[in-house]
Amino acid sequence: MQDRPTIQELLKAVTHFLDEEAVPNLTGSRQFYGRVAANALRIVMRELEHEETQLTEEWIRLNQLFPSEEQSRTQTALRNAIRHRTEALCQRIRNGEADVDPLRTQVLAHVRASVREKLLVSNPQ
Repeated sequence: MQDRPTIQELLKAVTHFLDEEAVPNLTGSRQFYGRVAANALRIVMRELEHEETQLTEEWIRLNQLFPSEEQSRTQTALRNAIRHRTEALCQRIRNGEADVDPLRTQVLAHVRASVREKLLVSNPQ
């Protein structure tokens, strides 16, 4: 772990520079791409802010669909485990297993919550 400035502070500083210094002094497509870059950095900041909570909550929901696995200890391992379980869930959906309750209700609730979490990061408005 690094001292200051933190990752969030660095991202905020670059975003501030883009918003306050660069973009107002650009025109046309360069101004547009400056705004896109600043927005991309804000998405990264929200991702970092919410990542731990969202990964844990997604793991809990997937654990209801695939019970009795222990949660991974690192975020990288947890991301990989979630990806593996999501692939398994997709296969169950393709096989028609999620067409009837109770799995159907659980899958729909999981997908709704996952989409809500992703929108919180990509476009909170």
